[in-house]
Amino acid sequence: MSLSIAPESPLTEDGRALVAESQAFLETVFPPDEIFSFSAEELATPDTTFFVARAAGAALGCVALVDMGGYGEIKRLYVRDAARGRGAARALIAALEARARALSLPLVRLESGAALVAACALYRAMGYRDCPPFGGYPDIDSNLFMEKALA
Repeated sequence: MSLSIAPESPLTEDGRALVAESQAFLETVFPPDEIFSFSAEELATPDTTFFVARAAGAALGCVALVDMGGYGEIKRLYVRDAARGRGAARALIAALEARARALSLPLVRLESGAALVAACALYRAMGYRDCPPFGGYPDIDSNLFMEKALA
């Protein structure tokens, strides 16, 4: 699979579809009051870089980097079922980290949930470690907070 990762607008047809699919998936795993995701509109800001993974022109997945000033935050990592296990999520995170370095962000953080087993395993494999709650997220049992220092 020849994969390309590039910044795109979350407001395109593909961007909106990926965000909607991501949201629908989260709603099968968590109750509404335990989902802290951003809409396509909330991702369409100057402080956010929204990446889309494509193969043969087809959108396979997405992730967003939100520049929070002193750190970057990962939002909306999602890969469509048909593309899972083929390196798209890893490539998306690598592109996000490269962008964070280019912005001179020393740290990347994320809020996730332990129920997202595959995503958490990927984050750990890519060097992310548990950290205390940040950014105003509630400290609830389903939340998991991770971070990675960038060299």
